[in-house]
Amino acid sequence: MRQGYSRRQVLAGGGAAVAGAATAGLATGTASAGERDAGGRRLPWILDTVMCNPGEGVVLTAFNDTRRLRDYGYNAQVVSEWHPPSAAITYDSLAADILPQGSDERTWVETNAGRIEARIRQIRAAGLKALYFIDIITLPKRVVDRYASQILDSSGRINLDYPQTRAILRVMLAEIFDRFPDLDGLVVRTGETYLPGVPYFRGNNPVTRGADSHVILLDILRDEVCVQRDKLLFYRTWSFDGFTTSPDYYLSVTDRIEPHPNLVFSVKHTAGDFLRTYKFNPTLTLGRHPQIVEVQCQREYEAKGAVPDYVLNGVIDGFEEYEGNTGPQGLAAIKDHPNFQGVWTWSRGGGWRGPYIPNEMWCDLNAYVAAHWARDVDRTEEEVFGDWMSRAGLKGADRDRFRRLALLSATGTLHGKYTALFTMANPFWMRDQFIGGSDGQLKADFERIRREGLTDTAIREKADAVETWREVARLARGIHLPDRADRDYLRISSEYGLRLYTVVYHAWAVMLKGVEGDGSGTYDTAAMREHLAAFDTAWQAYQQLHEHPQCPTLYVPYAFGGQDANGLYHADLTRGAKPTLDHYRAIVGDG
Repeated sequence: MRQGYSRRQVLAGGGAAVAGAATAGLATGTASAGERDAGGRRLPWILDTVMCNPGEGVVLTAFNDTRRLRDYGYNAQVVSEWHPPSAAITYDSLAADILPQGSDERTWVETNAGRIEARIRQIRAAGLKALYFIDIITLPKRVVDRYASQILDSSGRINLDYPQTRAILRVMLAEIFDRFPDLDGLVVRTGETYLPGVPYFRGNNPVTRGADSHVILLDILRDEVCVQRDKLLFYRTWSFDGFTTSPDYYLSVTDRIEPHPNLVFSVKHTAGDFLRTYKFNPTLTLGRHPQIVEVQCQREYEAKGAVPDYVLNGVIDGFEEYEGNTGPQGLAAIKDHPNFQGVWTWSRGGGWRGPYIPNEMWCDLNAYVAAHWARDVDRTEEEVFGDWMSRAGLKGADRDRFRRLALLSATGTLHGKYTALFTMANPFWMRDQFIGGSDGQLKADFERIRREGLTDTAIREKADAVETWREVARLARGIHLPDRADRDYLRISSEYGLRLYTVVYHAWAVMLKGVEGDGSGTYDTAAMREHLAAFDTAWQAYQQLHEHPQCPTLYVPYAFGGQDANGLYHADLTRGAKPTLDHYRAIVGDG
């Protein structure tokens, strides 16, 4: 499980980055419906992707090894490296001089096409379906410039309402499958368009008129991909218009699309992004179309595998914060529904930047349980979890300790990173490698805490979370994993969690007391000074972790900022935990 980012974090080149060799195991194919054999129902689709950080190169991971995927029971690989097949075609059938021979643009496109062709061969040679992730709509800048008056609206967006845009989209799809006849299908995203990896292209969210835009796009995709070419189309509901969260909106789109055996809708298990406290997605099982469920294994809002973060118990059986909710709360509750046709794990990736990890133990645990449960949904999560422990060589009391550690990690994350008091207005305050503050991202939530008289309650919750992480670290020290590197990572990642959430506890205490003082005009100087001193000590201890060779990269005490010239997000040095604490330090002093 030692595969992960190197200390340099990324590879410079393209193509598949593979570290280590998984034992080849179960050969898999595809199925048109859920199969039930002596072992129980197997979901037809078990997909995986390594979602590379946009603009940073290819992730070094065992999950790019098709043998690992086949061994785990996956039957399709989704390539998400931000060099999609829509950026590997020449548009010669649109106009022969769009990308002239010898031009930088054409050379780049043809090089990209060669990489994609090799990757498709590699995936299919392992008996897996080869799928590529694409953002729609992205076009060469030369195409946009030539047809600007026919495809751009008054806001400068490529607009599907215009006939020429639709015609160009059909050309794109035709050329993709003409150039890559062995490509099994596409996974399509709207809502976001990432461009750092495609220098000669521009694009935008094509959904300009809500459900109507989705219907226009789906009609074209269904015809070109499924009907005319008998290829697979997985259409993601991830968007920012209600498609992924509203049952009414979901049905207003999907009920207008004729079902096709090759058309599947892809839905996150949460009603929104991969965040705790967000409810189980209410659009799951609705309508006339099959669905697969997206599960992130390297949680971008929860330290990205730098700390223990086992989520599959919650994904399958429901998270602890769902207690008392009505209706299905996890995948086990919908396991026999005919619309539930698969699971798509993001074994690695999602989000931007770090923390970068040298060992993918926690990602692997989540992906293993998701994939193996999907092979037999009549098994319990705990049974599949036990299989992972056996594979890792855990025996006797170590199994009980590891199970408890994994479940505690979910509790510690809930109360350490989020709050159980309410669903936060901005749970994105701590994401990727950034820590926000009450000067911006936490402002609304902290004002609510102040208004409702919950300041001391919220601080106690963070203190309790530290004790949970202390127990995680204690358990980790007593667990003997046979593999030395994995054993070291179990311990250093658990200690990372303890020290990180100790930092968060004291930062929240200062900021919450500060917001309280801002409102009343009177600051609890003694408490704020005490927590400022404790924060300084905790931050120093957290920084010292990096001396360990197995330590992931560390957070920075600044807010998630804007994009640089290369399209990569960076820290906002004017906002976040440190600027906020410095502000209150100036008010109350150091004592």
